[in-house]
Amino acid sequence: MTLLRGAELAAAFDRGAPAYDRLVALNPGYHGQLRRSARRLGLAAGGAGRRVLDLGCGTGASTAALLSVLPRAEVVGIDASAGMLERARAKHWPPAVTFVRAALEDLSAGVVKGPFDAVFAAYVFRNVADPDAVLGMVRQLLVPGGRIAVHDYALSGRRADRVVWAAVYHSVVLPLGALTGARDLHRHLWHSVDAFGTAPAFGDRLRRAGFDRVRVVPLPGWQTGITHTFLGRRPVRETDDPS
Repeated sequence: MTLLRGAELAAAFDRGAPAYDRLVALNPGYHGQLRRSARRLGLAAGGAGRRVLDLGCGTGASTAALLSVLPRAEVVGIDASAGMLERARAKHWPPAVTFVRAALEDLSAGVVKGPFDAVFAAYVFRNVADPDAVLGMVRQLLVPGGRIAVHDYALSGRRADRVVWAAVYHSVVLPLGALTGARDLHRHLWHSVDAFGTAPAFGDRLRRAGFDRVRVVPLPGWQTGITHTFLGRRPVRETDDPS
């Protein structure tokens, strides 16, 4: 199967949007793990005076995770799927939350106005054709010293973790996708994880994009070795521009 990209992927998310929140609710720890990664951004004072970009916000699960940790922050959610954003906007949010429909590849075109103190990206970098280019754009949107937290499926590289992921996908994820009418989206999930590379490799990708203080931190529970938080910082002082 060819990976879904661009408008084709956005359309698949549009089709899957009505059932998306019900589906992720069946994933044990889904929302708790998002909150854990949001906390790992390490912003103090509930995010008071801070602007946070929620990259690939979907129906707003990652937005809610950010607000649970950073209730005083301004949060801007961006996503390419009109259907997912319709679900997000229908929920109740404080005035400091806004949503923008745009492809992440268009960040350099000024679809959102920086700078931001932090960027949170949950389950999104597997879905862009050129992750390096998007990371470069994200870095430019951050203030010097601004932080990034990427929360995503990325296997550790150990065979045991690949076996667990395959078992969970084939016994749980794919059948649920068929029941909810989002089989193409969930097949894409399988292939995108396989194509994404290992967790250490994405850590190296962050470093090549010009981030420092990069850390690759596993998440607990059954997702250990399967889902990670990737942390980095735009250097306070930069002598070279990797882009």
